[in-house]
Amino acid sequence: MIDHLTLLVSDYERSKAFYLAALAPLGYELVMEVTREMIPTLPFPKSCGLGVGGKPDLWLRPEAGTLAPTHVAFRASSRAAVDAFHAAALAAGGVDHGAPGPRPQYHRGYYGAFVLDPDGYNVEAVIHTPE
Repeated sequence: MIDHLTLLVSDYERSKAFYLAALAPLGYELVMEVTREMIPTLPFPKSCGLGVGGKPDLWLRPEAGTLAPTHVAFRASSRAAVDAFHAAALAAGGVDHGAPGPRPQYHRGYYGAFVLDPDGYNVEAVIHTPE
């Protein structure tokens, strides 16, 4: 089981706003933000942790170098939450990379939606239960 992960982002504030909006339908919120003023040995100016129920599991931190986009999927509680994620992500500036819908090529109960975030990361919301 993964406890948390960090995405490196080219524009910290833009990405923070995007993820807060896109993941709100899944229950995510800003849990904490740490800065170099708080932790003098922090090797970057600031970082934030987003999560559900007060536990950060997605961290964002700025990176000035080249980014290698990847894929990250968030579990949704319902198909409606997948749909709401997709709409919120598009409204927050994401690019459609797969509209909400069944993906039977993965398995019968797979229902997901995909967007590209401001850095080109393929972000997904998914539920794995039959209708």
